[in-house]
Amino acid sequence: MTQAHGGIRGWAADRRGVWSRLRFTSLRLRLVVVFALVALTAAVSASGIAYWLNREAVLTRTQDAVLRDFEQEMQNRAGALPPNPSQDELQHTAGQMAGSSQRFSVVLVAEDRSGTTVYGNSGALNGFTVQDVPESLRAAVNRKQPVSSANKYAYHLYWQRVVLHGTPYLVAGTKVIDGGPTGYMVKSLEPEAKDLNSLAWSLGIATGLALIGSALLAQAAASTVLKPVQRLGVAARRLGEGRLDTRLRVSGTDELADLSRTFNNAAEALEKRVADMAARDDASRRFVADMSHELRTPLTAITAVTEVLEEELEMESGSMDPMIEPAVRLVVSETRRLNDLVENLMEVTRFDAGTARLVLDDVDVVDQITACLDARAWLDAVELDAERGIHARLDPRRLDVIMANLIGNALKHGGSPVRIAVRESDEDGAKVVIEVRDHGPGIPEDVLPHVFDRFYKASASRPRSEGSGLGLSIALENAHIHGGDITAANSPEGGAVFTLWLPQDMDEADEADEGEKAEGDA
Repeated sequence: MTQAHGGIRGWAADRRGVWSRLRFTSLRLRLVVVFALVALTAAVSASGIAYWLNREAVLTRTQDAVLRDFEQEMQNRAGALPPNPSQDELQHTAGQMAGSSQRFSVVLVAEDRSGTTVYGNSGALNGFTVQDVPESLRAAVNRKQPVSSANKYAYHLYWQRVVLHGTPYLVAGTKVIDGGPTGYMVKSLEPEAKDLNSLAWSLGIATGLALIGSALLAQAAASTVLKPVQRLGVAARRLGEGRLDTRLRVSGTDELADLSRTFNNAAEALEKRVADMAARDDASRRFVADMSHELRTPLTAITAVTEVLEEELEMESGSMDPMIEPAVRLVVSETRRLNDLVENLMEVTRFDAGTARLVLDDVDVVDQITACLDARAWLDAVELDAERGIHARLDPRRLDVIMANLIGNALKHGGSPVRIAVRESDEDGAKVVIEVRDHGPGIPEDVLPHVFDRFYKASASRPRSEGSGLGLSIALENAHIHGGDITAANSPEGGAVFTLWLPQDMDEADEADEGEKAEGDA
């Protein structure tokens, strides 16, 4: 038994996941199991009680009839024998006693005239002798008790159920009142045992049928209870997928119907709330887009004026009033900053509205990065570690925006030198990997998760700086629209590292994404 239990524990430990799913995740299974256990307990209890009551009734009825007949035979026939009967007389009387209606076997024991113990056997049970009678029963039969007002006889009738040769028997013994032979009786209880076995089989079959019936009833009850729950689960999944118009059909007045009504009310409120938020979001995007568009016209005029002023500063340096020159330079720088902010806002609104589009071309990545550095006079401040010949199908303008933001951020917030490394990678498809690393203090750990957030600035004490807080966010959006990504980290050797990876062929990347989506839908 110990080894069997150990094997079961090992099997359960090796397959804990499967057992857990079978046992705990299915409400239907749990309902069926609970119904079956309740029905099994009730059926077994009822069958056990019925079997015990019927067993006692059958055995008691048979036992009482046999003992009553045996006691009567002992008084009538054994009591008629002389005080010292012979063996023939005992044998004859035993045979007569065995011929009663109960058909039991009898052994009579007495002493003849010479004082010798003689036995009389009815012969009905082959091999039954006094030695087959339990010793405790013989001792009780031969024990003489004092006669009193409460006990009128010195000897009494005693009985016991025993198993002889694999068959149940009733064994009894007593002495003849007022002296005489001792008689022992044995009665086979095999017919009663067969009847009780048949009863046990019948009760077992009834228990099995009750168990099956309870399982079927549990299945029907589970279906009645779980169908609304399943519908609720399906509706919740649809709601989670964004189908906010999902509603449940409500019928009845029970708790499940109340739950369905509550779900419908919550879904309706959520749909209204999301619609209001979407409307406000659309209004905000339209406002930003309209504002940016409206600002471009005056900004164009202001930019033209500031360019003239800047040319005059460069051409007539020293001749302008020293009190006016700082103001002019401030206007020029702030106008550029405002112009960049408007352009960034318009780019952000295009991304949010989903109208940003790629204009793909086969480009040499290193040449494109060199052109970005040259256009912004960064060639002397940046080290480029790459060989020409790395080609990719990208949008050149958007790659220029990404690199300008990453390199400008490194130059502004990092430390020299700023190094750019370009390489090709075949992991998970052909792609270009570009690393921009500075040698500054690095990015604080609490800032690192937010570097790509819009309008996020590391220092709250410096809300106004040269940047708008949109550059890295726009760079990340441009990487995403290519099917790539940008990550930020701190180098163990010091400084921050921004890693950009882009697919070398956008067309192949789109086909691979569509294939994976189709497999997921299948």
